[in-house]
Amino acid sequence: MGRDAGDARGSPALSPRRHDARSDEDDVRVRPSRRGSRPRTRTRPSHADAVPGLVVAVDRGRMTVRVEGPDGRPVEVTAMRARELGRHGVVVGDRVRLVGDATGRPDTLARIVVIEERTTSLRRTADDTDPTERVVVANADQLVIVTAVADPDPALGFLDRCVVAAYAGGLEPLLCLTKTDLASPQPLLDRYAGLDVDAVPMSREAPLDPLLDRLDGRMSVLVGQSGVGKSTLVNRLVPDADRATGEVTKVGKGRHTSSSAVLLDLPGGGSVIDTPGIRSFGLAHVTAEDVVAAFDDVAEAAVDCPPGCGHTAEDPDCVLDAWADAGPTARRERLESLRRLLDAVGQLGPGY
Repeated sequence: MGRDAGDARGSPALSPRRHDARSDEDDVRVRPSRRGSRPRTRTRPSHADAVPGLVVAVDRGRMTVRVEGPDGRPVEVTAMRARELGRHGVVVGDRVRLVGDATGRPDTLARIVVIEERTTSLRRTADDTDPTERVVVANADQLVIVTAVADPDPALGFLDRCVVAAYAGGLEPLLCLTKTDLASPQPLLDRYAGLDVDAVPMSREAPLDPLLDRLDGRMSVLVGQSGVGKSTLVNRLVPDADRATGEVTKVGKGRHTSSSAVLLDLPGGGSVIDTPGIRSFGLAHVTAEDVVAAFDDVAEAAVDCPPGCGHTAEDPDCVLDAWADAGPTARRERLESLRRLLDAVGQLGPGY
């Protein structure tokens, strides 16, 4: 009888918390309402002894981080994200700081306690209605958009989206046109001429020098839909990469051959980040202003547009048509190319 009904049921505040096997370090934990005996403090550890590193691979919550070893040579360390980082994700290309065992010895695990500020970020959403953006790669210099000129035919909407994502994330876009032995790359070269997007035509027999010149000393991200020859290209650039390759199916869609993003060093300098085959590139996080801001001359002219102008041909008070008509032919071509990218952001049609 010495227990009342509340004690018999057990108080939620006093009963031990059951472990949920599905929880992880990202889960939000609710503190008990009663005060503990140990004083709390808001002071974060300074981690003055944290070691700087570069994330070169991410796989199921474990990161491979390259740090400088005791002898000055690079060492790859397995690490996990510290709880104090909260929900801040870690991606390939992130510059981080580690504590713990950073020797790279087998069966050791370090902790990532700091993610340095990102200079660029390639982002995407699952689709154009998903409000959650996902950072694919951080701190890269350029986005190499790999597409075949034939077999399969170029997915023009996908290419436009990649160009938009590059500009919005602060990366320089570069088209790598594969399988030029099957068809002419000229239609694609003409399509992007107005945007001053550089392109490198490639085939299996062609030397890699023109592409290597553009990759030298830079961190480049390679994206492309399956079947365009991206993995084959990576294996040529980095012979010991051993990225799996697959054949194009009869319906023109390739098999997904790369399952995780990974940073690979080029023998002559620079690095490439190979990403998994991507079928879609959602742009829910990108606005028309993001696209226009990437073009200095257009952005300067657009200052005179009325508030809320979409900069399309249907906007009656848009000043960009008059700006284009007052200049050389290339200015009109540039505006039309820009408007096609704006369509990819806000007025999605078939093929996008």
